[in-house]
Amino acid sequence: MRYMQSLNRRLRLVREDRKLSVSDLAQLCGVEEHRLLAWESADPRRRAYPSVDELVDLCFRTETALEEWLDLVEGQDAGQLELPGLGVGDGNELTQALVELEAVIARVQPEADEVDLLAAFRKAPSETRRAVMRTLGL
Repeated sequence: MRYMQSLNRRLRLVREDRKLSVSDLAQLCGVEEHRLLAWESADPRRRAYPSVDELVDLCFRTETALEEWLDLVEGQDAGQLELPGLGVGDGNELTQALVELEAVIARVQPEADEVDLLAAFRKAPSETRRAVMRTLGL
């Protein structure tokens, strides 16, 4: 997974920059703490990587662009993402991967009323926002 070699370091930096504990970020992303710890592990033998849907969720939930999580190679293939197992074949693997990615994006894409709610929340005074968060138990 060459394109995710530094994900563990980037994840830790984002989490610490936002003053989130491992528990906080795991809860925000809907994963178990041990899974998040594996993503952050400095030891390559213990390290794990998020699935595509977990990575997309991580992007949405942390409001971080996908490009910030990935190690994109500079040079001849700049701007191209290496997807393992999809370099050779009849194209069906790529088509299937794109279908799965579209399904994940559709699942996490907010609906219009959710976008309106978020916009109203962001415009609300801080006292109102804190009250909403308390009401939701967050």
